[in-house]
Amino acid sequence: MITCVYARDVEESPTPHYPYAVRAADIPVTDQVATRFAGGDEAVLREAYDAHGSLVYSICLRSLPEDRAKDVTQEVFVSAWRARERFDPSRGSLAAWLVGITKNRIIDNVRSEQRHASRRSNVEAADTPVEPEVERIADQMMVAAALEVVPERGRTAIRLAYFEGLTHPEIAQRTGVALGTVKSDIRRGLEKVRRHMETSHV
Repeated sequence: MITCVYARDVEESPTPHYPYAVRAADIPVTDQVATRFAGGDEAVLREAYDAHGSLVYSICLRSLPEDRAKDVTQEVFVSAWRARERFDPSRGSLAAWLVGITKNRIIDNVRSEQRHASRRSNVEAADTPVEPEVERIADQMMVAAALEVVPERGRTAIRLAYFEGLTHPEIAQRTGVALGTVKSDIRRGLEKVRRHMETSHV
């Protein structure tokens, strides 16, 4: 039975150096690993954690104090393992499913802390909406993570188009890549991002 997830690794997980960046090495999990996870292969839990632990912890750390972020990171993987029969690899990536669980655990944690603070102060807790901010942080980090599964040339084209606002001809001129290839790279890259971020079964 899994009761704890690599507490030492959470302790040593790096704090992200900039808000929405996730190291490329932390992202990819093969279809085979996702299938084994869904099938209950306990040995694959370590692989899933190695691939996605930093992403989950980074999202938690953007919304929670460090000690609570570590605790919630462990809760996410324990919860995911216990609910693994609900994960369908054919409907979305393991990363996206874990991010969905992460958002729910963060919201639960923030609300719980608000209730405890209210009881300690004997003052009714303020109705502070936490969902939109948690959603925003998680979605932005998930986009950064999803971009890492796109080949470098396509990733560059997408960033130039959507982050710098360049047109397709301007991207072709900037990168020296043929215009038709730029368009194809962006189309294929966005499709990869879409598939990576699908959470319809969360």
